[in-house]
Amino acid sequence: MNDRLTVRRVRTQFSALLCGAVLACGGTLAAAATIETRGALVLDGVPAHSASVETLDRWLVGRSATFQDFMGDGSVLVTTRFADAEQVHRISMPRGAREQLTFDNDPVAGASAAPVGTHFVFARDRGGNENAQLYSYDFESRHTRMLTDGRSRHGNVVWSPDGNYIAFQSNARDGTHQDIYVRQLQADSSRLLVASQGQTWSPLDWSPDGRQLLIQNYVSIGEAWLAIVDVASGAIRPLQLTTDAKIRTGIGSAKFSADGRGIWFSADAGGEFRELRFLDLDTGRTRSLTAGVPWDVDDITVGADGHYLAYVTNVDGYDRLTVYDLGAARAVPLAGLPDGLVTNLRFDRSGTKLGLSIESSRVPRDVWTYDIAQHEATRWTFSETGTIDPTSFVAAQVVRYPTWDRVDRQPRLVPALVYRPGPNAPRTARGKQPVLIDIHGGPEGQSRPGYSAFTQYLVNEMGYVVIQPNVRGSTGYGRAYSNLDNGMLREDAVRDIGSLLVWIAAQPGFDVDRVVVTGGSYGGYMSLATMVNYGDRLRGGIDVVGISNFVTFLNNTSSYRRDLRRAEYGDERDPKMNAFLQRISPLARARAIRKPLLVVQGLNDPRVPANESAQMVAAVRANGTEVWYLAAKDEGHGFRKKGNRDFYLKTVATFLERLRGD
Repeated sequence: MNDRLTVRRVRTQFSALLCGAVLACGGTLAAAATIETRGALVLDGVPAHSASVETLDRWLVGRSATFQDFMGDGSVLVTTRFADAEQVHRISMPRGAREQLTFDNDPVAGASAAPVGTHFVFARDRGGNENAQLYSYDFESRHTRMLTDGRSRHGNVVWSPDGNYIAFQSNARDGTHQDIYVRQLQADSSRLLVASQGQTWSPLDWSPDGRQLLIQNYVSIGEAWLAIVDVASGAIRPLQLTTDAKIRTGIGSAKFSADGRGIWFSADAGGEFRELRFLDLDTGRTRSLTAGVPWDVDDITVGADGHYLAYVTNVDGYDRLTVYDLGAARAVPLAGLPDGLVTNLRFDRSGTKLGLSIESSRVPRDVWTYDIAQHEATRWTFSETGTIDPTSFVAAQVVRYPTWDRVDRQPRLVPALVYRPGPNAPRTARGKQPVLIDIHGGPEGQSRPGYSAFTQYLVNEMGYVVIQPNVRGSTGYGRAYSNLDNGMLREDAVRDIGSLLVWIAAQPGFDVDRVVVTGGSYGGYMSLATMVNYGDRLRGGIDVVGISNFVTFLNNTSSYRRDLRRAEYGDERDPKMNAFLQRISPLARARAIRKPLLVVQGLNDPRVPANESAQMVAAVRANGTEVWYLAAKDEGHGFRKKGNRDFYLKTVATFLERLRGD
């Protein structure tokens, strides 16, 4: 297609989307913004980048590596980026060369190796649309084959013990319902095993004999149900995880025991935290391995021989890895592994070596293994940080600030991560540091001390204090805390940001006159709501793929996730809830936003559709307020491609530089 025609068509579609939002809001543009296309990016009122932010390049050239799985020959599969997007690589030995196996403009979402044989399966969507397709890769033939229909959403692959079958989740039947399919790897089609009747089904694990699947129906962060399905007949056996069948429980992870006679799972069982529990399938009795531990068990993996079990506990945002000897009924002492966030925990085929990824606020994510028999930790990858001296990186500090309500007659304390500029960071003439409040999405999420080159840049080169609050509704601090923002309590989380602004004003090194708020997805809503309610205390705000109107969001989000979001935000079909959601939506109070706003959106976003951003841009511009709008036609719920992401982050840095002043 002719490039000029493509640019003209994108410009027309983008302008139509924006103008349609203006009419829907009953307003007019304060002034015609300049719309420009640069490849896949669409810039609406976005000025040229500041020359000083070009130094960001040397921070962003680094990369990370994520453990995916073991192959039978002892090599490991990892995902890392050498071009524009993360792809699957194989590493044969620690510190070995990374052999790239997949090649595409779009990133790979994950990879899972067959427990027998030389195949692995990986997932990839197109342009961030989240309709991931599954592909098999055979090391013997070096052949890649698409296993799914090319248009629907697929994921959550689990292998049968013999490596001949995979089970996976898909909405191929009607685009809405989340069903479970089984496919023989060499077959030409998949078999529908479990058809949803409103449930959100996903497969979790095969039984050791390959005859059954452990499956989960996810309702919300606080409610999920487990069942076992017979692979041959499709008969489903619901599992009762508590003594009272009416108790709703949040579930973190679940696996068959190595002998198939029980289920290891993490669940709160109606209590505060997710404990590691065992369900005996013969007696129906459960027992807890972590009773009394006041933190969630997030991840579980079990060795194929049943000797060892490993799990990760989320301790105040940090991860604690435990390896448990099931025969000796005791934890195994670990040595040589660094502290940090632990992800993608898996045993090798022998059940004695553990693979995992580890990162911290000062160290990029890398691939590690732990040999339990030898008590030996081995680092396989050494991710680069570009030309930046990693000793300059600052560590996250956990703080707790008082908010507006009380618990046991004392102010409720909200946890937050704080990144403070080091001694070599720039200082302003005022002697105080500007502040960026960075709010996580979800809302069933948690800001955790992982590595971010951009955060380190903001702190070290721009002199910003970065604060990441875990306001009420965040996970990781107990069931009651995560429920504090449900339904009609939604704005209580926004009030927590108001309390944070009070706390910031009391800190001697923070500049109360130069505070900016940012957030993505639900955090984007929080950023907009903060600008509406506390705009007089802010310099400006950034909204990344954020919700501007809960009713239009619920009407337009992809059908397969609509009921999941209703469980969190409320059902917009109920007149009372509809009126409440309309009232608290930032779009309804856009007149209150008088400070500069940067809005970022992926035009293929299936979660928060692009109209949520476009209608907010139009409404705020109708006030005469300055708005920068950056969109990408090949991205979805966030920017994943390096070129797009680098441009987006330079835009953010330019925006923050302008608001900072000096």
